[in-house]
Amino acid sequence: MNARLNPFESPVLGKIFKHITAANGVLKGSTLPASTQELVKLRASQINGCGFCTDMHYKDAVHAGESPERLNLVAAWREATVFSEAERAALELAEEGTRIADAAGGVSDEVWANAAKHYDDEELAALVGVITLINAFNRGNVMLQMPAGDYQPGQFG
Repeated sequence: MNARLNPFESPVLGKIFKHITAANGVLKGSTLPASTQELVKLRASQINGCGFCTDMHYKDAVHAGESPERLNLVAAWREATVFSEAERAALELAEEGTRIADAAGGVSDEVWANAAKHYDDEELAALVGVITLINAFNRGNVMLQMPAGDYQPGQFG
């Protein structure tokens, strides 16, 4: 399977993806745990049906020491006992932030308040950033039909 268009060979899309990647780099300096960021990226990618990002974030998380059991349960986090209350709040925010068109009011006040119990304002800002950026990548990769399965941890820096 080949992508419809190679974003790395397109001058326009290549620049756009580089800017999104640079914005993603800001999150590495945040106090939001890297493991939470990967869980959120994985869940949003699952919801959006982005095989490329699902593959990438699963492999990056395992490479960083995350348990395959926890990653396998991300799609069923509500029933899983392996996530902290803070991680559950982040996953819930990621789901509502990703499915924004499915809810008349977007992210509910209850979901935001639950996340705010576990994260300070800067960590909430980082969560919003993670959710925003992964959704941008997911949408681009799904439109391009980027193939999944060949990603190697750290491949993009």
